[in-house]
Amino acid sequence: MLDLLIKNVRLVRPNQADVPTVDIGIRDGKFARIAPSIESSEAKEVHDGQGRLAFPGLVDAHMHVGIYQPLAQDAVTESKAAAMGGVTSAITYFRTGEYYLNKGGAYKDFYPEVLDISSGRYWVDYAYHLAPINKSHIDEMPALLSQHGVSSFKIFMFYGGHGLHGKSDQQHNFLKLAEDEKYDFAHFEFIMRQLSAMLKANPQQAPYISLSLHCEVADILNAYTTIVQKEGKLKGLHAYSAARPPHSEGLAVFIASYLAHETNCANINLLHLTSRKALEAALMMRDLFPHINFRREVTIGHLLLDTDEPNGVLAKVNPPIRPRADVEFLWEKVLSGDVDWVVSDHACCSSEQKYNAAHPDDIWMAKSGFGGTEYMLSGLHSEGRKRGLSLNRMAELVSWNPAQRYGLLAKGDVTEGYDADLVLFDPNETFIVRATESESFQGYTPFEGHELNGRVKITYLRGQKIYENGKVLGPANGQYIKRPGA
Repeated sequence: MLDLLIKNVRLVRPNQADVPTVDIGIRDGKFARIAPSIESSEAKEVHDGQGRLAFPGLVDAHMHVGIYQPLAQDAVTESKAAAMGGVTSAITYFRTGEYYLNKGGAYKDFYPEVLDISSGRYWVDYAYHLAPINKSHIDEMPALLSQHGVSSFKIFMFYGGHGLHGKSDQQHNFLKLAEDEKYDFAHFEFIMRQLSAMLKANPQQAPYISLSLHCEVADILNAYTTIVQKEGKLKGLHAYSAARPPHSEGLAVFIASYLAHETNCANINLLHLTSRKALEAALMMRDLFPHINFRREVTIGHLLLDTDEPNGVLAKVNPPIRPRADVEFLWEKVLSGDVDWVVSDHACCSSEQKYNAAHPDDIWMAKSGFGGTEYMLSGLHSEGRKRGLSLNRMAELVSWNPAQRYGLLAKGDVTEGYDADLVLFDPNETFIVRATESESFQGYTPFEGHELNGRVKITYLRGQKIYENGKVLGPANGQYIKRPGA
């Protein structure tokens, strides 16, 4: 007997060209049978899918759970928000230093604490990317892979000389580095050399071991921030975009790519590319270094928002929201297949933290980052369908591609033997984004007032319903994913 039978859905699979009407049978948390018609008598429980689209559960491969709120709190509220958006697997970035757990030290002590706090608090399955901040962290990378299944690591290229929210001369304190250590290009090179050695030492796992980079150069950010602030001509998101100009992204992409070539670090992810210059640089490096397996990421925020966004400082993020011409170029490359996945870069930052109450419109005093995982599929569908993006391609962008890259090998598709992570989606329902309807602790959203077409109605995690029609259901049953995990 099947545990659950979902009848009459239009199945959206990655790497396919059609959307057939099928019935989906689930047993023991896995997809057990998919067929045009399955008898109701074969299942203990039957659900009518009402002809809705059935997407694989989303893999939000870029989140920051625990950055502005305590991890124990953030894991609960932000994973609930993820479930609302059809996300069933969240991969969140974590590091030592200020924010997160606000401590330094070795990952052998730090990461078990992260896992202990996380246990029993996520409504979706979860994993972590880790950032090697100091020299000893580089030595720990092989053990993090073998003992904890951490197969993806991150470099924040601007951290060594620029603050999280703007100019800063306190980076040693921010990163909790020893006096004789630097977070610089040499440090990035040594991370890549370690990862290259790990790829050679683990040939079976190698396709799922990768390095991700936030591509901005601190020297350019510092110089242009000084210029923009001194001139005082630009305000809000226009000022912040000019202070972190697109060529800073492009230059960082060039540097990162050459270091990857020099070190033979084969699997490189270029995160949240925001502009024509950044994405063109990424494509140039792909062609220049074909032996490097590059992946290119964009966020739903950079696909939906531009510098004229009326919600202003609420949309401050790193790298910045860009002018409309850059937004349309990102869409052009999504449609051409040059973007590999779409993520939220979700970072819940409450209004009390986000901006200065006495100066609510001052972009320089505002914190960077905002949530949005709950709008990822609706936003991609709403704007993507207008531009001719196929449903199957959407499933690749938000499910299959990130699952394959990051080693979530039981996720990302609806086929027999995979985890029964499923999203029932109404492509015809239009709604206005209201922060008050979200489970996120944030309390606001830069997407406030946007009209989106297409809405998540039900989310299943391993065959269990965790969200339905505006309500998060059940206890927190999210499991830690040790990667690569089949």
